[in-house]
Amino acid sequence: MTAISLRDVVVRYGDVVALDGVTLDVRPGRVTGLIGMNGSGKSTLLKAVTGLVRPDAGTVAVGGGTPAAARRRHLVGYVPQSEDVDWAFPVGVRDVVMMGRYGHQGFTRRASRADHAAVAEALDRVGLADLADRQIGRLSGGQRKRVFVARGIAQDARVLLLDEPFAGVDKGSEATIVRLLRELAADGRTVLVSTHDLHALPDLADDAVLLLRHVLFHGPVAGALRPEVLARAFGLDVLGEGAA
Repeated sequence: MTAISLRDVVVRYGDVVALDGVTLDVRPGRVTGLIGMNGSGKSTLLKAVTGLVRPDAGTVAVGGGTPAAARRRHLVGYVPQSEDVDWAFPVGVRDVVMMGRYGHQGFTRRASRADHAAVAEALDRVGLADLADRQIGRLSGGQRKRVFVARGIAQDARVLLLDEPFAGVDKGSEATIVRLLRELAADGRTVLVSTHDLHALPDLADDAVLLLRHVLFHGPVAGALRPEVLARAFGLDVLGEGAA
């Protein structure tokens, strides 16, 4: 089965080509790491899967349908980069996680007992139950990331996309997020996560995708971490570090 499928996807920002003929299949029940240097197209690929970016060419399918259809079915949960969030907005942790339940509430947006229970369980799983009433901007970087993972858990999203979730987080939060993602994949969900942290990749992911505007490699993590493979995505300096 394929949870996410891209075929010959091209995305341009003006004269800049962010994705150039990307073809990729991501399977459910696995954590797939998306690896590449800054500007390689990782964030654009994730946004194309969510439907936030429309390809100039090619097709994107999520759960067998379009990204828009997947959003309507509440299949996709998205954890954005920190800079994409207004941390000064006066909203509490519990409220952010409850946003994941909106699709279950209809037009009234009135939370049911089941919604409150789902939010409480999600906060407990990410270790933030005692901070449920805190304004989200008052959390540490790692805690903020865990809030958005909790939102995806409460939403019961079958596809979870995370954009650099380990940037600026403490080791404790990183370990918590890795454990949660492994648990979600074991439950049959699809997890696609972009990261710069190559050292954490073996513990995090089952598969790896190396991206440099198009797919350079897709396969087992051990194969992606071979110095000659990394060199294609990052340059000869990485080859030297790997050899050392």
